[in-house]
Amino acid sequence: MRRFWVISGIGFGACLCFVALLVVGTYSAAAGIANGGGRNVGLAKGAVPAKYLNLVQKWGMLCPTLTPAVLAAQLYSESGWNPNIVSPADARGIAQFIPGTWSVHGIDGDGDGDRDIWDPNDAIPSAASYDCELAGSVRNVPGDTVSNMLAAYNAGPGAVIKYQGVPPYRETQGYVKAITTLAKSFERPVGRVAPSQQAAGAIHFAQKRLGTPYLWGGNGTPDQDGRFDCSGLTKAAYESVGIELPRVANDQYNAGSHPSRGELLPGDLVFFSDDLTNSREIRHVGLYVGGGYMINAPYTGAVIRFDKIDTPDYFGATRVTKDGAEALPDRAADAKSGATTQR
Repeated sequence: MRRFWVISGIGFGACLCFVALLVVGTYSAAAGIANGGGRNVGLAKGAVPAKYLNLVQKWGMLCPTLTPAVLAAQLYSESGWNPNIVSPADARGIAQFIPGTWSVHGIDGDGDGDRDIWDPNDAIPSAASYDCELAGSVRNVPGDTVSNMLAAYNAGPGAVIKYQGVPPYRETQGYVKAITTLAKSFERPVGRVAPSQQAAGAIHFAQKRLGTPYLWGGNGTPDQDGRFDCSGLTKAAYESVGIELPRVANDQYNAGSHPSRGELLPGDLVFFSDDLTNSREIRHVGLYVGGGYMINAPYTGAVIRFDKIDTPDYFGATRVTKDGAEALPDRAADAKSGATTQR
């Protein structure tokens, strides 16, 4: 529930065993290029939790094919930044390595003398080194190098080499599209973010709910008398224009790129948190309508109304896209099916 200071009316990957392991320093020269070799190496504010930011920024530059945003998208998709998670297939930790894969590809990222699958200081560097190892194995395949790397991660480098690019497997093609799309929500935008085509319809939906009493956990169903909480309202608003958002506000943050405060347009989602360094701590969301105001389902006892967004807990914004929303991991479905990638 939001506090107000100002109120105004992941598919599975192949378990690969190579004869030669990646030497971490192989691509270290690329990491030292100050401008990132032309790559977009900046990360959006708060998209990566602060305690992992330096790791992702450093190891995301390990080889020319990898970027911090791509590495962040993989880690978020795998675990939601949870270092203690275990999948039904026994994939472990923040990078979701299966123990057999870890025994071959895990590295001692922090140089403390051990390789700990549960320690992000080892697991995040290991995820990066594994990505770069795969990139090296398909470096002579034509096409987009990032897509080929991700396809090799999902289907194995042999399949990428055989088909001379992303193989024609539905799962692999979906995995590549999801990660490359999700990476955009972790990149610091360069230039203006394209307007959302569905924004007007989402605003129209939310405007018709002005004056409706707030309900914690409300999804607007008939048995709830059409009442919503904050993320229930934004989810329903975008669902009305054919975009399926996650139910929770901090997952909705990754449904697109992040315009700056000065670039906000009507229809953007605006987010609020007590921790401005970590998107996983977001606890409130509203729908921006312009002029510094949002349509907001604020708290129990209030009604859906217009409120100012410029409060000390303002976190940032997301310009929702259909591709961005579809790229978000469905953790409930993954847990039910036991699906996991096989790092």
